[in-house]
Parts: sequence; structure tokens; C-alpha cells
Amino acid sequence: MDFEIFRPELNAALAYSDGQGGRPPFDLVLMFKILIIQATNNLSDERAEFLINDRLSFMRFLGLDLEDRVPDARTIWLFREKLSTAGAIERLFERFDAMLRQAGYIAMSGQIVDASLIAAPRQRNTDDEKKAIKEGCIPQEWKDRPAKLRQKDRHARWTVKFTKAKPREDGTKPPVDIAIPLFGYQNHISIDRGFGFIRQWAATDAAAYEGRRLRQGLLDKTNTASGVWADTAYRSAVNEAFLAKNGFVSHIHRKKPKGRAMSAANRRANNAKSKIRSRVEHVFAEQKDRMGLFIRTIGIARATTKIGLANLVYNIKRLLFLRRTAAA
Repeated sequence: MDFEIFRPELNAALAYSDGQGGRPPFDLVLMFKILIIQATNNLSDERAEFLINDRLSFMRFLGLDLEDRVPDARTIWLFREKLSTAGAIERLFERFDAMLRQAGYIAMSGQIVDASLIAAPRQRNTDDEKKAIKEGCIPQEWKDRPAKLRQKDRHARWTVKFTKAKPREDGTKPPVDIAIPLFGYQNHISIDRGFGFIRQWAATDAAAYEGRRLRQGLLDKTNTASGVWADTAYRSAVNEAFLAKNGFVSHIHRKKPKGRAMSAANRRANNAKSKIRSRVEHVFAEQKDRMGLFIRTIGIARATTKIGLANLVYNIKRLLFLRRTAAA
């Protein structure tokens, strides 16, 4: 993988001053590769600094020799902060996607849309503070204590995640699914059915309505096929009209009628759609189980950078997998 393809975007977004004095800055591509290591292994800045000094594999990946200076945790944090401030992660993702298309990995066979909840450190706020945050205000106590304000995430939200209840010891299943409260953000993605790359993505708070994102730039209009697969969260009259108007063919799961059993035809159709739609779950499994995606930062801008890096790393790993498979 040639990471030099990212240098033009990094230079445009994070060009350092040419002023004299002080220690020369670290190479931009080197710093970006450190963020790749962090996203792949779920590392904090301090842990990343330690492991780069400790592991020869990390040093080889970064092109460092034993006598070379390694960026410290503060330098890593400042670099990522500049990325967030410049909003550069979107341009870096688009640059890699352009490289994929030039290499022949064009978006084809339709697309699959879904979203995943990403946990963040829980906030211990009073009812009055929660009310002020929802109204878009900053509690007066936080204004009087800037140090406390810096530790408060005013963009993440609470939501409830429903998961399948595990069978009891006697083999019977509980009558209802388990509701798990979660605080954090959402990663909305659209992958192409042909190669499985993430083509479009967006980061929102955890309480944002998934279905609305379908109409807000989440669909890839360059895909060679018009099919769109998604679960019932995206089924609505507004979305169906939007898809038809823009030339897409809906393969979104149908909802169970309230108070009535689902028809056999709709059930068979949903089962057929699930065989295709389920492929998007592999993306979230990779990010959450293997990469350990977790939002340690505070604020939507930093969370967007974190989620964008996770999506970019997934595409890089997917490309390497496809190349190895083709070579075999």
C-alpha cells in the first residue's frame, strides 16, 4: 500500500509554516500512518507512542530506524486535531476512493446501506444540564469552569439498542428482546455490492434517525446498478418516493404489519434480501470486534475524524484482502 497518494491532500490541509527556528516537523505521511496504526489497533495516543518504540513491526511500517525520533503522544494528538479542524478526513477518504476506481474497483452491482452505533465515554450530567444541552445551550456552571467544559461531550446522545435475547438454560427464549442504553455516535455507510468497499459515509449522534440519512447524500449515484438494500429502519413512503425519483430500485425490507402476521410472500422476499443486505454487517464486525472502534474524543468534529479513519482503514484492509485473493 503506497501511502504517498495521501500527501497532496495532507499538504493542502495541514501545510506547516516555513518560519525559521524550532525542531523541524515530522513528515505528514508518517504522522498519518501513525493514525492508521491507532485506528487498526484501537490505541490511545500514549499507547501508540509506547508501542511504536517497542515494536519493530510498527517501526518498519512507519519507515523508522532504531535511532530515529518517534513522535510523542502530544504530537500525535496535535496532528489529529489539525485533521479534525481542517475537515480533511473526507478529502482523504475521497482520494483513496478515486485510487480504487482508477485501479478498476468501480462501484457496481448496487449498494447496501446501514448504520452502527459507536460507544463513547458516558457523561454524568444532571437533568438541568441534559435539558440545556438538548436546547443547544451551555450550562452556566460549565461556562464558569472551562476545564470542566472541555471534558463534556455536548454532541453525543443517548439511544437504546435492541439486541436478540439469548435462550434460557431450558432452551426457551425470553418473550422480548433486550434493550441496551448506549451513549455515543453513529456510523452511517453505503457499501457497493460488487467489491464491498465503503463508498459513502456520514457520522451523526447516536439518536439521529437512520432513515433520513438515505436522502442526505448517503447513496452513491456512480454505482453501475440501481439496487439499494437496507433494513426496515429505512422503509418509509418518503424514502420510497426519493429512490424512485432518483432512479434507484428499492430492495428495502418490508415491515411487519401492526397487529397482524407478515404475509408469506413478504417474509420470503425479506429472507432473500437478507442474504444480500447481511454483507454490510461484516464491515461493522471488522470495525468493532477486530479494530475495537470506540470514540475516545469529545465533540462531533473529532468523532467524525475517528469514524472516517475507521472507514478508510476498512477500505485499505479490504483492498489488501482482494489483492491477496486475486494473487492466490
